[in-house]
Amino acid sequence: MAFTLRWLALEVKNLDRARSFYERVLDRSLSERNPDEFALSAGETELILRRPTGVPRGGLHTHFAFSTPADAYDSWYDRLESHVSLTEATFGSARSLYFDDPDDHCVEIGQKNVAETESLLSGIFEVVLEVTELERALEFYTDLGFTIVDRGADRRRCRLSGGTFDLELWEPHLGIADARGGCHVDLGIELSEGDPDERIDHLSDRATIDRVDDHTILVDPDGHRLTLL
Repeated sequence: MAFTLRWLALEVKNLDRARSFYERVLDRSLSERNPDEFALSAGETELILRRPTGVPRGGLHTHFAFSTPADAYDSWYDRLESHVSLTEATFGSARSLYFDDPDDHCVEIGQKNVAETESLLSGIFEVVLEVTELERALEFYTDLGFTIVDRGADRRRCRLSGGTFDLELWEPHLGIADARGGCHVDLGIELSEGDPDERIDHLSDRATIDRVDDHTILVDPDGHRLTLL
């Protein structure tokens, strides 16, 4: 089973400030979805900036990662260092840059083996969720169809693969660049095959499930909202 991340929503206090930041720092064009939301595209994923005027809210202090072609990494470093405070980390042969946006979301731009794109942001390859009990969250997401690929040495975090993007589940702590897992994160996830209802019927005792038209909304035990398409 492969999952595709179709959207990630972030909560912002001031839409004009958030829009200015993503246009100025990441050189992105944002479109207005409604008076309380703007969105930008990165590969197959839409990043939504949302004021907290109702439910669903966007995620608070969410750490997420954009992918960029390896050859474009130095260009991002040169561009970003004049706008934000950067933290750099290396994972094997790949490098990543971390910085905060005005609403305390920790943005990562990481080298990936992806094709060159005009914007040099080819997608979102990672989203971090804060969870209360790691083992409970792991059981939930593996039952949904994600696969464990890495357990943190401190046993407070775990990385799961959905095929085309990863989820990290963190009990409350600070990561690289003081990043935190997001609270009440809103994700849109497309399944590569099968009926969403068949994937979640066995989760009904652990989640709130709402079927709306052609999609299913699942709220996990930690309050994260997944729309399965």
